[in-house]
Amino acid sequence: MGRPTAVSRVRGVIGAIVLIAILAVVLYPLIWLLGGSFKSPTEVVSNMSLLPTEPTLGNYPDGWSYIQGVPFGTFFVNSMVISLLSVVANGVSCLVTAYAFARLRFFGRKVFFALMIGTLLLPGHVLIIPQYVMFNEFGWVDTPLPLVIPKLLATEAFFVFLMVQFMRGIPRELDDAAKIDGCDPYRTFRHVILPLSRPALITTAIFSFIWTWNDFFTQLVYLPSVEKYTVPIALRLFIDSSGQTSLGPMMAMSVLALMPVFLFFLAFQRFLVEGINTSGLKG
Repeated sequence: MGRPTAVSRVRGVIGAIVLIAILAVVLYPLIWLLGGSFKSPTEVVSNMSLLPTEPTLGNYPDGWSYIQGVPFGTFFVNSMVISLLSVVANGVSCLVTAYAFARLRFFGRKVFFALMIGTLLLPGHVLIIPQYVMFNEFGWVDTPLPLVIPKLLATEAFFVFLMVQFMRGIPRELDDAAKIDGCDPYRTFRHVILPLSRPALITTAIFSFIWTWNDFFTQLVYLPSVEKYTVPIALRLFIDSSGQTSLGPMMAMSVLALMPVFLFFLAFQRFLVEGINTSGLKG
C-alpha cells in the first residue's frame, strides 16, 4: 500500500470534523442537563452557559427528598421492577411466538402473521380506553399488572417481527439434523434455536428496557397513587400547580434517571454486533 495522498488526508480531516460536529450537536443537551444539575437555583435561571460558575451538589439531595413522604428512590425501584419484568415478559413471549411463525407449519400461519404485523399500524392510544375499562374490572389499576401482563401475550409485534426475521436466517438444515437425532419441536427450540437467537433476544431486552423505563403516558394512566409512580411520572412533580418549576433538583434527578438506561445499554451493547457465526455456525 502506498502512502496516503494529500487528497485522502484532507478527506480524512473533513470527515473527522463532520463527525465531531455531529457528536457535539447530539451531546449538547446532555452536557447542558449535566451542567445544570450542578447550578444553584439562581444560576439555573440567569446562567445559560453549559457549565456552572459555582458548582454545587445541593440539587441532588434536594431532588431526592423533594416529594414529601416519598424519597425519589421509591420511584427508581418502581421503574426498575416494571422494566425488568417487561424485559422478561417480552423476551419469553416474543421468542416463543417468533419460533412458531418462523419454523413451524400450521394452518393459518401466514394470515396470523399478517394480522400481527397489521397491529403495528394501530395507534396505541386507540386501545387505552377499552384496556383501562377491562383492567379496572380486573382490579389491576394502581398495580404494575396492566404494564406487564399484556407483554406475556406477545403484544409487542415489533419484537416478534424482529425475532422472526432473525430466525428465518438460521439454516433449516439444523432443524433437520436435530429431527434426525430424535428432537421434537420443543427440544429443537431449546437446544438449537434458542442459543442461536441470543443476539435478537438481547436486542429485544435492550429496547424493551429503554422503552419501558422512559414510558410516561401508559404508566400515568394506570398508576394514580404517588407511591406507585415511576421515574418519568415523578419528574413531573417538580412542576407545582402554579407552573413554577424546581429546575435544579429536576435536572439532578433527570441525570440520575438516565444512568440505569446507560448502564443497561453499556452492559449488553456488545451483543448487538454478534452474528449467527459466533454461535457455532462456522466451518
